[in-house]
Amino acid sequence: MTSELSKSEVMVLLAVLRLSGKAYASTIRDEIKATTGRAPPTATLYVVLDRLTSQGYLTSRRSEPTPERGGRSKSLFIVTISGRGALNQALDSIDALRQGIKTTERLA
Repeated sequence: MTSELSKSEVMVLLAVLRLSGKAYASTIRDEIKATTGRAPPTATLYVVLDRLTSQGYLTSRRSEPTPERGGRSKSLFIVTISGRGALNQALDSIDALRQGIKTTERLA
């Protein structure tokens, strides 16, 4: 059984999926900002990444060190099967609530 995801967790999981293999903290933050117009605070993003990883919804691996980062590696994130399940459950719940609402009603 999966736990309910917060809005921040849903956005992070979706951003990681959109980045398909290139998801590390700054690209996740940039993806959320590019698609929503608002970037989560860096500290909040790290808390969400840690929580999703501890719940088993994300895994991470270290990248090769890069010269741009002074020879340091990055933590690259990947959504797990259970993370996809939790995300699908959250999105299905939202879609169920949205059914029957006319577009004009949502904009009012």
